[in-house]
Amino acid sequence: MTNYGAIPTSSHGSPVMDPDSISRAKQRIKDGLAMSRPWRQMFDLHSMRLPHGVSEAFSRIKKNLSYFQTNYAIVVLVLIFFSLIKHPTSLIVLTVLVFVWIFLYFFRDEPIKVFRYQIDDHTVLVCLSVITIVLLFLTDVTLNLVGALVTGAVLVLIHAVVRKTEDLFLDEEAATAETIQD
Repeated sequence: MTNYGAIPTSSHGSPVMDPDSISRAKQRIKDGLAMSRPWRQMFDLHSMRLPHGVSEAFSRIKKNLSYFQTNYAIVVLVLIFFSLIKHPTSLIVLTVLVFVWIFLYFFRDEPIKVFRYQIDDHTVLVCLSVITIVLLFLTDVTLNLVGALVTGAVLVLIHAVVRKTEDLFLDEEAATAETIQD
């Protein structure tokens, strides 16, 4: 009574990615990218000035990192991408690692279960970190990545110190209220 070679038509098994998961992931990506600020606002030359003191510099860093966090992440990721252009194997490994991180850590709604055991987020984070470090060491681009990360951090900190924060609004309602008053 077996049907060798028959294609099953029932959908009792759950698919790897159901349409709801894909649409939730798309929406999260859109929401994350929507948090990026306009690049013109980020690089407005009239808003660049050295701070008057160390306390003002730290205040600017804190506010700018919070306000431009998505833009800064994009800048660092672009630097990492360009540092790996000469190493296509490493670029492929990094791309695969990014997707693994996205689906196993960032976009996961339910806990991971392996052989009926639930794996907590901390264990997933540690395992993914170890796998990422090992794979990056095996691809011999560690110095490239460290150089790109350090360069990105320096550029982000320089921008965060030099960019004035008087015209930035972390609260969108405050920005709307001020534009209405003007």
